Parts: sequence; structure tokens; C-alpha cells
Amino acid sequence: MSLSLDFAASPRLVSAAGALARSGELLLDQTGETLQILLVADPGVPALATALQEALEGSGHGVTPFSGLASDPTAEQVDAAAEAARGSKAQAVVGLGGGSALDVAKLAAAIAPASVGIEHYGMMANPFPSQPLLCCCIPTTSGTGAEATRTAIFTRRDKAKVWTWGPELMPRISILDPEVTVGLPKHLTAATGVDALVHAIEAATNRNRNPYSDAFALQAIRLVRRHLARAVAVPDDLEARGGMQLAAYLAGQAIDGAGTAVAHALGHALGALAHVHHGRAVGLALRVALAGNVAADPARHSAVAEAFGLGADVAALPAAYKAFLQEVGLDTSLSPEGLSLEDADRIAEETLKDENRPMIASTARDLSDPQIYELSRALFAL
Repeated sequence: MSLSLDFAASPRLVSAAGALARSGELLLDQTGETLQILLVADPGVPALATALQEALEGSGHGVTPFSGLASDPTAEQVDAAAEAARGSKAQAVVGLGGGSALDVAKLAAAIAPASVGIEHYGMMANPFPSQPLLCCCIPTTSGTGAEATRTAIFTRRDKAKVWTWGPELMPRISILDPEVTVGLPKHLTAATGVDALVHAIEAATNRNRNPYSDAFALQAIRLVRRHLARAVAVPDDLEARGGMQLAAYLAGQAIDGAGTAVAHALGHALGALAHVHHGRAVGLALRVALAGNVAADPARHSAVAEAFGLGADVAALPAAYKAFLQEVGLDTSLSPEGLSLEDADRIAEETLKDENRPMIASTARDLSDPQIYELSRALFAL
């Protein structure tokens, strides 16, 4: 039986030091005309937001700033951004920041042409408008890969974290500038880099993997293994920073084609219940799941072991992954978020919600509900 694949087009990718300063001309190249732009910027990077606004306006674009967002974007934030786009008659949305800012930008660009809020589209209950605004993504972290995917996440008003997906969410252009990530603190450089690594490992080993997504996933693993520790130790090393940006982008392409697995189900539960940083949450979740995954299906993990520098020794992968988390300084304790073993059952219950079950089902091994409870308890034995 022949392989059947159907992938959406990728964004135009521009990757270079200093690329943020060229963003205005890059958008002119894309459209041939100046635009009214809604700039969705993470409030944690005000200097970069100012520099980006100046670059856009310097090329003749009109810019309306929007910074009403925070970690884990909410329906209210997305709706406010979409309303700002409508009010300013924006033709494009530019997102600057981590995954939250980029998701808000993507979602606002998708729903602004209509008049209903984002909850109307959650879990694809209804199709997006067919003509989204142009979206440009400029990540300031190297982890989520949101700049390369046709998916986004938001939290509904009932506090449930839900997915949306579709070609309308794929950015038209993504700009990677390693200089904008230099100021990222070491612990966030580590956590976001581990996020990219988990994306790549899960995409390369889950039941939806395919040769196309493998190409992105395995190269992302190689890049993270080569560059993350250096990016943490020497923050101004632009080669390491650029390598991590490309790794995150490629891992985003990988999950766009193959999805994720149980580490993301557990990670989303940790984020929903205690706001554990997403990269750290999925990194710890894979730490407790990986040994069982490898034992159940070593063949799926053999290419990952090779990309990780282990050659044919797939059995060494769980220990090597654990050592890598230690090498980059990822905090493995959940006590800063106020979680303890007494919360394990609550985490498992959150993990087993309907919206997470497709990720569990995609995992390289069958996982029963009791096994999810075991994995949740294992988080507190790291």
C-alpha cells in the first residue's frame, strides 16, 4: 500500500541575525504594498516591540500595538486582539514573543474577518473564515514552533484548554532572528529548548509519524543536542541561538505533520492545574514516559537514539535524555508551583479529559487509565 500524505504549505522562512530590522521590507516583498498592521507583542519584551514597530513604520506600514496578553492565552485575549484588528482595519497581524503571543496573533488573524469570538471555533466546532488576515510570526523564544504550525491553543472561559487547527492558522511568513533571543533568561532558554526537543521526539515516535515529518523531527533533535547546552551557558552565542531557532521551527513542522503524544497530554494538565511552564511540563512528562515508550517499541525510537548521538544503543535513550535535562539545568521539582504527590490523582484526571485523549492514543504504546495515574505519580519521584 502506497504512503498517503497531505501537508499544508509552510510559511516563508527568513532566518538571519538582524532580520527583525528588515521586517517591514520583508512584508513589502510579500504583498507589494504597505499595510495596516496589528502588532501583537509580548509585554515582556518592550524594547523589541518598539524596535519592531519602528522597523514596520519605517517601511511605510501603519501599526496599531496590542499587548493585552499573558502566558497561556485566553479566549478574552484573543477576542480583544481580533476586535483591535477590526477596529484598526488591519490587513495583517504581526506576532512578536513566545508561543502565547504567536498563538494570539494567529488566532486573531484567523477570526478577525468575521464577528464571532474564538470559542465559536474551539476544537474546530465551526470552520474559520476562509480569508484570514496575513499573519507574520517573529518568535523571541526557541521552543513552541508556533511560527511553523497550523495549530493554536487557548483557554476557554470555563478554564478548559482547547485546540484549534486548520490552514487558516498557518503564518504566511516567519522571521527568525537569533539576536532577539539573547536576553532570554537561562532557565527559559532551557525550558523552551526542551519543549522543541519533546516536540521532535514525540513527532518521530508516535503512531502518526511518517517519512516527511521524520525529516524535520530528526534534524531538530540533532540541532537541540548540538546547541541547547551552549545557548544556556553562553547566551550571546548567535550560532547556538540560531541553531535553536531552526530546531524549534523544524520541530513545529514535525508536529504539524505528526502531532504529539502522552507527554503533551500530561504537560497540558500540569499547565492547566498549576501554570507549570509548558516546556518544563512536557520535558518532565517525557522523562517519566520515555522508558516505557522505548521498551514497548524500540524500533520507533531507534532513529531518535541515533539523532541524539547514541548510535544503535536505543536502550540508552531514557538515561541519556535524563542526563541532558540535567546538563541544561531544567528544574525537575514541581514544588515551586505548589504541587506534591497528593496532587497526582488530580493531574491524572486532568490528563484523561477528552481533549487530551487523542494525544494519549497517539503514543507509541497503549496506555490504560491506571497507567496514566502511574505516570502522574512518577512526576514526583524525579
